[in-house]
Amino acid sequence: MLESGNSATWSGQFVVKGERVRNMESIETPAWVADAIFYQIFPDRFAQSERVPKPSNLEPWDARPTRHGFKGGDLLGIVEHLDYLADLGVTAIYLNPIFQSTANHRYHTHDYYQVDPILGGNSALRSLLDSAHRKGMRVILDGVFNHASRSFFQFNHIAENGPASPYADWFHIKRYPLRPYHAPKGKHGYEAWWNLPALPKLNVSTPAVREFLWDVATHWIEFGADGWRLDVPTEIDDDLFWQEFRHRVREVNPEAYIVGEIWHDASHWLQGDQFDAVMNYPVARACLGFFVGDKLWRKEVARSGYQQIDTLDARGFSTEIDRVLGLYPRPVTEVQFNLLGSHDTPRFRTLASKDNTCYRLATLFQMTYPGAPCIYYGDEIGMEGRHDPDCRRGFPWDEEQWDSELRVEVQRCIALRMTYPALRRGDLSWLLAEEGIVAYARRLGAEVVVVVLNSNRRPVTLSLPVEGQVEEGIRMKDIWEGTNLSVQGGKIETLHIPPRSGTVLVAEQGAAP
Repeated sequence: MLESGNSATWSGQFVVKGERVRNMESIETPAWVADAIFYQIFPDRFAQSERVPKPSNLEPWDARPTRHGFKGGDLLGIVEHLDYLADLGVTAIYLNPIFQSTANHRYHTHDYYQVDPILGGNSALRSLLDSAHRKGMRVILDGVFNHASRSFFQFNHIAENGPASPYADWFHIKRYPLRPYHAPKGKHGYEAWWNLPALPKLNVSTPAVREFLWDVATHWIEFGADGWRLDVPTEIDDDLFWQEFRHRVREVNPEAYIVGEIWHDASHWLQGDQFDAVMNYPVARACLGFFVGDKLWRKEVARSGYQQIDTLDARGFSTEIDRVLGLYPRPVTEVQFNLLGSHDTPRFRTLASKDNTCYRLATLFQMTYPGAPCIYYGDEIGMEGRHDPDCRRGFPWDEEQWDSELRVEVQRCIALRMTYPALRRGDLSWLLAEEGIVAYARRLGAEVVVVVLNSNRRPVTLSLPVEGQVEEGIRMKDIWEGTNLSVQGGKIETLHIPPRSGTVLVAEQGAAP
């Protein structure tokens, strides 16, 4: 039997970093995000609608994706499957880029004011936003503002006219003539993201470029989008640009959500004047390090943005989570974008060598942890995929190909989060972190929820300390098994946890032991 007196509580304290010290009590983040369940959709791969005409040269839906191939997913396909998302428990959608582009991922923007015709055009986005909003779902868009594409009008104008182009200051030109195609490496003549000629970097110091991007941002918020996920925003190293971006977006919609793709400590951008949150990759890394551990497919990790993930024991996991919880003020932490994978990472199940217990444990943690959880499309049914582009396969709508038990488990974890406000807005206190077990309490007022996760491949019996979290004699109900345990001597005695599983207990206020 394990016993522990380990206890530490997160209630929103953090260390202020950087040169911009603000009144952190005044930080405002969109209230709806803390209650949201996000679902990330890669539009070309989620669902096709017969109502959207398609070009003929498409890859087979079920074939492994290639770097340049299109499968023909569209926005009306998403509309036609909103009931699937609602049934799962989803309340918000994050869409990878949707604007006209020559790339299947659409991070090479051709026209920022036109939804790609293969996705159904602007009218399809109108239908998606209206349909989602009627179901109480929000939709945030992916903003690619650091770089455009070779086919972007202003860049093409420079390529055609050289230094005579009125748009010559829209990009960082090094030499003429530009060589957007087939130039020796590094000889294309302009700055580009990661030195890729297909992604010319916009010159955001040019006033006309700033105004253009701010107008794009407000245009789609006025159209009805509920926020922006910002692609590689640290590449635009300009606080004034992002402060004005926030100001203009919030002027249109005070509840618009602004989340940046930053993989590391983002304190500089999360002081209340730029972004609301970032994609919380440090938590995803910690989940992989602990719940997957030594089974992690490290060669795949090395080929992704993760690069390296260390195996964590229970104490190492709780220490890392404490570190992440301490990075930002509470209003920011409560709206962090908590993901377990994305279009930029191998699938969680693939990294876990197909062991679904890893994803189940990680999902239970994700749904009981501060911040807004996000499911990468298809993870809930056991989709697999190695590094990009394999992690962007077509969603299999044949239910025979689903892991339906896994989907039910994800659905159950989402319902748990939505049932208990303490899981969304409560303090977090560690109760135990040793020998493959982590246990913590989430508390909001009188509501107390205790979560115990057993990463071992054997059952364990615990004597779990809850003094200071649950009053003596209070009955604790296992919400999934229906059994009751009482608190005696500040502990829950003989708590049995099966291997590779979690237990959730809720304090029944006023109940006799």
